[in-house]
Amino acid sequence: MAVDSVNSAANLQMDYMKLLIAQMQNQNPLEPMSNTEMASQMAQFSQLQQLEEMNTSFSRVLRDTQLNYANSLIGKRVVFADGTGGYTAGAVEAVGIYEDDIVLKVGSYEVSIGDLLAIGE
Repeated sequence: MAVDSVNSAANLQMDYMKLLIAQMQNQNPLEPMSNTEMASQMAQFSQLQQLEEMNTSFSRVLRDTQLNYANSLIGKRVVFADGTGGYTAGAVEAVGIYEDDIVLKVGSYEVSIGDLLAIGE
């Protein structure tokens, strides 16, 4: 997940609060800001924050499921593209995580779980 490139919901909410305070300090006393509009915006930010937390939780569950699946492949024969235009087959010897990717050790190869073409016994 590229959280660095996108403001999180919490950061957006803090920015909104700063803007809201500035608006309230500089508003025309004869035409005050609508409470319902402010409450609606706060509710939207709260929902955004909850969705972001749920997305993070789902990402963790997906990652754990993929890692469990990869571990179940230890000892099984897999086929994958070897990078030279050909295909290679071998038994999965180990599982690891490299640069946020699940990698299978097959002989002298390190194969991403997404690059498998076939799985056998």
